[in-house]
Amino acid sequence: MAEPRTVLVSGERLAGWLERFAQRNGGYTIDEGSPGGALTLSASNGCRAVLVPPLPPEATGAPSVEALTAAAGEPRAVALILVRRGGYSVGVARNGRLLASKTGTRYVQSRTAAGGWSQQRFARRRANQASSLVQAAAEHASAVFSAHPIDCVQLGGDRTLALEVLAHPALAQYGHLPRLPFTAVPDPRLAVLQRAAAEAMSVRITITDPPAAAAG
Repeated sequence: MAEPRTVLVSGERLAGWLERFAQRNGGYTIDEGSPGGALTLSASNGCRAVLVPPLPPEATGAPSVEALTAAAGEPRAVALILVRRGGYSVGVARNGRLLASKTGTRYVQSRTAAGGWSQQRFARRRANQASSLVQAAAEHASAVFSAHPIDCVQLGGDRTLALEVLAHPALAQYGHLPRLPFTAVPDPRLAVLQRAAAEAMSVRITITDPPAAAAG
């Protein structure tokens, strides 16, 4: 059986995507009671698509195709925090474009096998390097975000490090804001940040092929 796949579709492209989905799969119905503000589409041939809004239900209202399109198309200012062991990239985006950004590198050693030499000293050094990375990312994010009225937050990269950056005192005022779904990214360079900015307010669509297609 084929694994479900996920695509990101912007608000302006959603109507066209739905039209093509209907044409390829013989039309569809919208299931009632999909959790979390999502919409579940069941096609005539057994294909299913789950559409998840970019923001949780309390920020987007009652789920519907119209509500999803409107939510994905709203010109919200998104604070982006992408961080991995190799560095960080932070920025503010609106309408899929970066308004301001800062990217930097910070080395954090990888884990070693248990029983290596000076294991405790190595662990302390690694923790200090991670703390330095978090500190730098949070301070630069604060400087970048402060010039813009932020509506929501997008985290990405290493989940633990990204959460630590957001929890830093320098970013205390942004911790309560709505969060977009976490995004997995490679080393956060400028090009990666630009792509995350373009996709931040997209509708997440998870597609499960019909049984016949999956079997073939």
